[in-house]
Amino acid sequence: MNRFVPFLRDAWLRCRARVAPLAAACRTRVRALCAGALHRLRHPTRRGVALTLAALPVLGLLVLLVLLAFVPFTPSIGDIRKARIDRPARVLSADGQLIAEFRSVNREWVPLKQISPHMVDALIATEDHRFYTHHGIDWRRTLAAGLHTFSGSRQGGSTITQQLARNLYPDEVGRAPTLTRKMKELITAFKIESVYSKDEILETYLNTVPFLYNAYGVEMAARTYFGKSADQLDIAESATLVGMLKGNSYYNPVLNPERAVQRRNIVLGRMAQMGMLSPRQLAKLQRQPLRVDFEPQTAQPGLAPHFAVQLRKWLIAWADRNDHDLYSDGLVVRTTLDARLQDMATQALTRQTERLQAIADGAWRGPSGCGLRNDLFRGFMRQTPEYRQARDTGLADEIALKQLGANRAFMHALCERKTQVQAGFVAIDPRNGAIRAWVGSPDFGSAPFDHVAQARRQPGSTFKPFVYGAAFADGMRPGDTFVDRPVAIPIDAHSVWRPTDAEPPTGEPMTLRDGLALSRNRITAQVMQHEGAAKVAQLARAMGVRDSPLDAVPSLALGTSPVTLKEMVSAYGTIANRGVYVAPQMITRIEDRDGKVLAAFGSAPPERALPVAAAQTLVDAMRGVVDYGTGADIRSRYGIRIDVAGKTGTTQDNTDGWFILMHPQLVAGAWVGFDDGSVTLRSDYWGAGAHSALPIVGSFYDAALRAHAIDPHVQFSPDFRPRSAPAPKRRAQHSGWFDWLRFFR
Repeated sequence: MNRFVPFLRDAWLRCRARVAPLAAACRTRVRALCAGALHRLRHPTRRGVALTLAALPVLGLLVLLVLLAFVPFTPSIGDIRKARIDRPARVLSADGQLIAEFRSVNREWVPLKQISPHMVDALIATEDHRFYTHHGIDWRRTLAAGLHTFSGSRQGGSTITQQLARNLYPDEVGRAPTLTRKMKELITAFKIESVYSKDEILETYLNTVPFLYNAYGVEMAARTYFGKSADQLDIAESATLVGMLKGNSYYNPVLNPERAVQRRNIVLGRMAQMGMLSPRQLAKLQRQPLRVDFEPQTAQPGLAPHFAVQLRKWLIAWADRNDHDLYSDGLVVRTTLDARLQDMATQALTRQTERLQAIADGAWRGPSGCGLRNDLFRGFMRQTPEYRQARDTGLADEIALKQLGANRAFMHALCERKTQVQAGFVAIDPRNGAIRAWVGSPDFGSAPFDHVAQARRQPGSTFKPFVYGAAFADGMRPGDTFVDRPVAIPIDAHSVWRPTDAEPPTGEPMTLRDGLALSRNRITAQVMQHEGAAKVAQLARAMGVRDSPLDAVPSLALGTSPVTLKEMVSAYGTIANRGVYVAPQMITRIEDRDGKVLAAFGSAPPERALPVAAAQTLVDAMRGVVDYGTGADIRSRYGIRIDVAGKTGTTQDNTDGWFILMHPQLVAGAWVGFDDGSVTLRSDYWGAGAHSALPIVGSFYDAALRAHAIDPHVQFSPDFRPRSAPAPKRRAQHSGWFDWLRFFR
């Protein structure tokens, strides 16, 4: 050990002596190189380049960090996969028929192989000619676009993938011309390229790009502008559609055909540059005129459009609560609607409203109808923008009206809009509340307003069963009588209510059965006075009139508080169901796209609203309406012999016509009128519910019986049927010398 230490020291000294000259030479060489480099870097340009090269790694790191910071704010891979396989919710009837599809946009997805190859060629040549070689970002094009932007001439640099990112995720990516948005777009484009193949990206892009007029995707665009499918597009048509991508409105071939042709020819030129067209083809195609077969593609209303609209509102809330997307998850919604009954209801309502429309057109034709001689119509004219515009120019009222009156197109359009007959129909199974048919208007396209669930109208005499139901619940009998005499009921210290009928008072006793069957206002008013308005209103709410407010005043007996048709038919279902209310039901279950049940819905819990005996007595009394009363056409005209009961209703001045018919298995009701309550059919006969609304229900029941949708042998409580009173000598009249006396019927 003592010898080893001196040995190491001597070895180190010898090594250092040998290396020292080499180290000195290296130091001299390095100093010379540094001196030369510093001398060369004294030139500003060389120094700037050196600094830039030195900064590139730092800048690259900063860009990477910024991009990573934006990753959480861009769509996830799962979201991107889901975007391409969006499926609308499908709504099915109880018998499996398609009622509606709920889509976010008007689009029909077609695979790439069903899209014209000319469309693909035009798109790639114009929008992204290096599409198959880049990975979402064309850096050369992006750099060129940036240089053009700095020079003051903006130029698009987005690839097809980047455009797809904006189209698929407008909220997450956005469209603002900011660096933040561009960063999100770049990241999303990279993600899309990592998930999709190139063909899948093209297919998704061509199926999601908008083309105006609610046409999304190339299939709807081809139908809208050329009246054909996407696989039938020729070269010129494909170039026209691709040309629209630069500016849908600016290059709209319908509104701006010259611009559309110019842009189309530019697209054709790009295709020629890419070798997709020969010079001869290019010259020939650029000379072609623009051929457009324009027809906007509107979504088909479906079997039950008003029902579907109401259902959509409920489903949106359900989907939000349960973390589902109604428009993309492919949900299957099974409903209570019966497709056969729905078709029968639609046909019955359409036939009757067409008949009534002809009557309305005749009644309102001429100067005394839709003309200046009619003060009501003059009021309609004053409500129009055209009238207000005329007055704003300084014209006096009378001169403005005369000028508008001379405009035949204006007068015709206003008359048609105001005198359009409207109607609603709904049918419900009283045993479980299942809605079987729902028609909200004669034509959903021109009248989307729903007269089943949205419109609140005075029910007239169809409200009377609640009055008699309260009386029967209190122990009164159908054979009990009130004298048919003038009635005066004090409202307050200054007003008195005096209900009237078409016929003058007889001064004779009339049974409750006949008072209801013949729809006598004076008898009903006396029953109401006996029971109290508050009690009747409470019973009506318990039976199903739960959304519309009811004024607890004596005139409520004659239906002065507006309600919906759905509420009234539901309440009549309570009568048919032995006094038990079951809330209306639209849905039975919801499934995912694979058939897994996500939610099942049974009938609502039953609620006792009317004692069984009172409900049975009320049904028996309402049999008289169709046996010999105001609804006797059900028997005589439509030949319906099954056990049914119902009630007609007509409001003051024949503004609203109602009829509701009950069977143990099905309750159906119809309303007929105009959206403007001041417009009527101008006929006491046709304005009565027995002649306006009853035919809809009668035709429906007749068709349902023929189709065996209703069991004709089922009866209301066969073990309870009081002996009916004999029919009166005179049937109820719907018109006559005393119609002007009627307040409600």
